[in-house]
Amino acid sequence: MNTIVAGQDTATTMLPHVQEVLRTAEQELAGLLQRRAEVMKRIGTIKQMLAGLADLFGDSVLSDELRITLDRGISDRKKGFTRACRQILMESRTPLHPRQCCEELWRRFPEVAGRHKDLGASVTTVFHRLVAYGEARCFLDERGVRVWEWMAEAKTGSDESRFVAPETVPEQPLQQ
Repeated sequence: MNTIVAGQDTATTMLPHVQEVLRTAEQELAGLLQRRAEVMKRIGTIKQMLAGLADLFGDSVLSDELRITLDRGISDRKKGFTRACRQILMESRTPLHPRQCCEELWRRFPEVAGRHKDLGASVTTVFHRLVAYGEARCFLDERGVRVWEWMAEAKTGSDESRFVAPETVPEQPLQQ
């Protein structure tokens, strides 16, 4: 029976079957995370397409369920902050700086924007979460300013080189 003595390297003293279980679980997790990212990209593309069709032909072409899913209809419940940020980012034709999202929140969802002491910080937090969910991406624009963009199908290989993980982008204070 293998026992682990305090201070020993546990990786070298683990039983082979435990190492195999860990390796298999790690591989499966990596595969599932990759599939989730692909599904989220596809969802983003379809949501953008549906929003574009609704813009062209009017919201009446959407079912009530789709209007709620796309945050285009009036729902009975109070709209949430994340949903409002998601909608603004999804409908934006260009990458957004948090300040731009704040301006849109005040214009379109003043009751939601008014509930936040530091709206810019709240928007940035939500944008980071959307990146973690695979719904958005963060990168530096041509001026070196961090911006966010709704995640849809990959555009081109050359575009992908400009995207960076949010944790690698230096924090910059929001200037009002």
